[in-house]
Amino acid sequence: MRIARIFPRKTKATPDDDLVFFNGPPRLDEMPEIEEVHVSCTFTYDKPIAEEFAFQWAVLGVPVKVGGPAYDAYGDLFTPGMYIKQGYVMTSRGCNNHCWFCMVPKREGPIREIPVMDGYNIIDSNLLQCSDEHINAVFDMLERQKENPEFTGGLEAKILKPWHCKRMKEIKTKRAYFAYDTPDDYEPLVYAGRMMIDAGFTVASKALCCYCLIGYKGDTFEKAEERMTQAIKAGFAPYAMLYRDEKGKYDREWYEFQKSWLKPEWVNKKISEVRNKY
Repeated sequence: MRIARIFPRKTKATPDDDLVFFNGPPRLDEMPEIEEVHVSCTFTYDKPIAEEFAFQWAVLGVPVKVGGPAYDAYGDLFTPGMYIKQGYVMTSRGCNNHCWFCMVPKREGPIREIPVMDGYNIIDSNLLQCSDEHINAVFDMLERQKENPEFTGGLEAKILKPWHCKRMKEIKTKRAYFAYDTPDDYEPLVYAGRMMIDAGFTVASKALCCYCLIGYKGDTFEKAEERMTQAIKAGFAPYAMLYRDEKGKYDREWYEFQKSWLKPEWVNKKISEVRNKY
């Protein structure tokens, strides 16, 4: 079936085939053959525009469906290239944790394994909560790929084991992301950094990365900068992730703070300063 997929915004992970659109339908003489329309919405604050697109695409007279994470989609099997760009792959859904800032447990429930499809960029919410058998199956799949693996969904430092690190090194992992969101994440992050370095990863390669949540209630610029500095000291390149509520609201000053920490030249400078000092 030829399904048009409509997205309220474009990201690095958005599919890029000829049936993907980011607005209303094109002119009828430019319209490809379409049997169904799916409007996929990730963020709750994009729901109004997603619903407007659904209304606009109804003019085609084919079924129009609106869904995605913003609509608390439970998530079932994963179809490569459908709602996420080819190469990105999800091998599990859900998470057993209940972090106050994360919607995954509410939407998808506890961790559950799904069939392992081919891809190189793992975007599971919490791969390491899966069984050892499943994790090894994911590593085996990644070892077959032409591209070096990336774990951009995030790996939980608290449950990282030495054998995970060893296998990630063996399959030539290009980049692995961990997280440092609240103070209690720091000690596990330090141990994760040590395990990854013991397995053969080097801080110079910048393969070790760390998402740092910033801008939530009670956070300050000083605390956020300290977390990112500590992430560097633990061996990771920090990536500032700006907290937004369900309406998408955020403080403009925090947005500017985030932008500075996403500039490669700024981050590289900070990494050099911290590592030269410590």
